Amino acid sequence: MHTFILHNSKRSCFLPACLLTALGCVSGILAQAQSANAATDLTNQPPTYVRDILPIIMGKCSRCHNEQARFVYNWLDYRTAFEDRGEIKRRVWDSWKGIYFKESMPIANSPESLALTDEERLTIRNWVAGGALRGVAPPPGAPKSKAEKLELGRRLFTSICSACHQPTGRGLPNVFPPLAGSDYLNADKNRAIKTVINGRQGEIIVNGKKFNNSMPKFPFSDGDIANVLTFVYSSFGNAGLEVNPEEVKVLRAEPMDKVTGPPPPKNPYE
Repeated sequence: MHTFILHNSKRSCFLPACLLTALGCVSGILAQAQSANAATDLTNQPPTYVRDILPIIMGKCSRCHNEQARFVYNWLDYRTAFEDRGEIKRRVWDSWKGIYFKESMPIANSPESLALTDEERLTIRNWVAGGALRGVAPPPGAPKSKAEKLELGRRLFTSICSACHQPTGRGLPNVFPPLAGSDYLNADKNRAIKTVINGRQGEIIVNGKKFNNSMPKFPFSDGDIANVLTFVYSSFGNAGLEVNPEEVKVLRAEPMDKVTGPPPPKNPYE
């Protein structure tokens, strides 16, 4: 009798434990299914300009197609990109496939062309085919830790900045200045922030070498600039500085720095 009661007592303790384990497994399976469904829903959504196309344009097309451009369209502006969507698709996809007579874009063998992936070209084609939707920007999040800034900044740098400055941060000799161990970058954090806010034209000297190219003004938010600069400062042997969105906001309200080049040569007839 006592043995029977003891066995029943052990079984009564064992059954709830089994039920809890089973419920935990079911919950895990449901969570995985919900996550998979969410990923599938996102994959099945047509590309939008804000979410999918603008990052590609900033990284692979903006050296030419920016708001300072005089002879080509500013694709960093949605309305302009929408109006020019047919030509964008023809030059980025059709010419690349050999079914359109004009030269493929980006220009063959340029850093941007070598960095543009097949998937990104397909995304642009599908965006145009899907109606060239604008989409909406994600709401600004809460203040982020430095680790979060580094990861978000790494993504921005990889998708946008590395086409010119290279994944190593070393740039291209005589074309794009290095960010790795850059005296120009580390000497003045405010100047670096304002350069990303406003873009930059004209000659600069980085690590003793002259560069004379143009950096377009990107439609980055204050948080984007803080994240990407925090990543750059914390990488490539730089000073490890952290940039906050509040700093960017203050500097955005200030006038653009004037770029001063070397004085013109003296006229011998004066």
